[in-house]
Amino acid sequence: VQFVESGGGLVQPGGSLKLSCAASGFTFSDYGMRWYRHAPGKGRDLVASISSTGDSTNYADSVKGRFTISRDNAKKTVYLQMNSLKPEDTAEYYCNADRPLWNGHTSAWGQGTQVTVSS
Repeated sequence: VQFVESGGGLVQPGGSLKLSCAASGFTFSDYGMRWYRHAPGKGRDLVASISSTGDSTNYADSVKGRFTISRDNAKKTVYLQMNSLKPEDTAEYYCNADRPLWNGHTSAWGQGTQVTVSS
């Protein structure tokens, strides 16, 4: 199982970024997918989720109306479009499935992609 996140970077407040997460090693279309973020000194928070077919999405209150999650099952990729970014969105962003996936005895996570919102 592998997740490869990309698309992060440094952006000014009010700017936009689109994150991508390429997944492999499992039947992608059978799983809902989620984006999480982990800011320094805080726990890992669920940001957005999408059903296996893409017809249902949910968002944390803090990003509702600004972020959009989507997926392409043919490409085994999930996306997070982030608009109107705020400094408090600064974090490492990770994707994962909606059920635990394992590599041996280790929970499968990617390396994440860093998003920094600063002027």
